[in-house]
Amino acid sequence: MRVAIVSPEAEVWSGEANFVLATTTDGDLGVWPRHVPLLGVLKDGGDIKVETDGGDFLYTVGGGFISVTKDGVSILAETAALKS
Repeated sequence: MRVAIVSPEAEVWSGEANFVLATTTDGDLGVWPRHVPLLGVLKDGGDIKVETDGGDFLYTVGGGFISVTKDGVSILAETAALKS
């Protein structure tokens, strides 16, 4: 599925992913391909894990939104930084 993580300053990451795990204000949300459409609020200081064929990436976000559509996942974060 197509995934994009963007902040007001720039596109942080985009590409094809097999799974996304996001920390929302309602708890952890796992998204697989063909997931039901939804809109969620990201927890300030929460994590976004993106699993791809080339490896996994972990980002910390400073709030924002996650949108899941038939076209993929959009993560609109106030801030986003790669976690080491």
